[in-house]
Amino acid sequence: MTITALVERIEIDGQPATAEALLWPALVQTGHFTAMQVRGGKVRGIDRHLARLDAATRELFGHAVDGERVRGLIRHILRDDITEATVRVHVHAPDGEPSFMVTVRPPTELAVTWEERAQSLRSVPYQRPFAHIKHLGGFGQARHAELVRRAGFDEALLTGADGAISEGAVTNVAFFDGDAVVWPSAPHLSGITMQLVEAGLPAAGLPTRHAPVTLADLPSYAAAFVTNAWGVRPVRRIDDVTYGIDEELMGRVAGVYEAVPWDAI
Repeated sequence: MTITALVERIEIDGQPATAEALLWPALVQTGHFTAMQVRGGKVRGIDRHLARLDAATRELFGHAVDGERVRGLIRHILRDDITEATVRVHVHAPDGEPSFMVTVRPPTELAVTWEERAQSLRSVPYQRPFAHIKHLGGFGQARHAELVRRAGFDEALLTGADGAISEGAVTNVAFFDGDAVVWPSAPHLSGITMQLVEAGLPAAGLPTRHAPVTLADLPSYAAAFVTNAWGVRPVRRIDDVTYGIDEELMGRVAGVYEAVPWDAI
């Protein structure tokens, strides 16, 4: 696959990326990013993306992030000709000061039916270091994700001691006990889609909580689903435990997400 099939545009601090400017992000994995879907030139949860960038930049590099600057960089790379896209904002600090690399890729659309969206997960004994940061250098999770795909699964489910479930390789996972949505409380990245869905569930009549969830607990749950920047998808299987696709539940969860307003960048 050629790079042009993966990335349409790359800018660093508002300038077209040169080979010299790309050396640091290519060779140094100390950094973090956020990923968003752009539709009609707008983004869901833009303030949450900016808060994520600010918190991680303060923690990693000791600097705050100017949210208006980041918005301006995104608007600049999209220009007037791209309104539908996948945008990533990467933060590095080659000179001790935050530097922003923004990439534009084609938009990602989920399948139409729940059956087509449904995911199969295989558990793996791995937890992301500094899991609360969407950091670079995720070889472990990427390798596990590739191995489970080769085995016929869609996503790796990351687990720790005693089978404690934390998250998917590139998703958050949630379980439905018949009354409430349960998010695993083991160390994980609080994804933007997860945050938006969780905030809206109570108003949709779905109580939500964080609690320990282990592999041994899986048969006790009625359903499961995953979330990430692409949206919401049901889980059909985790290892040897199968779940029916609860379309009523998924409709309510997806309805919460779809009701989130699109923010101007």
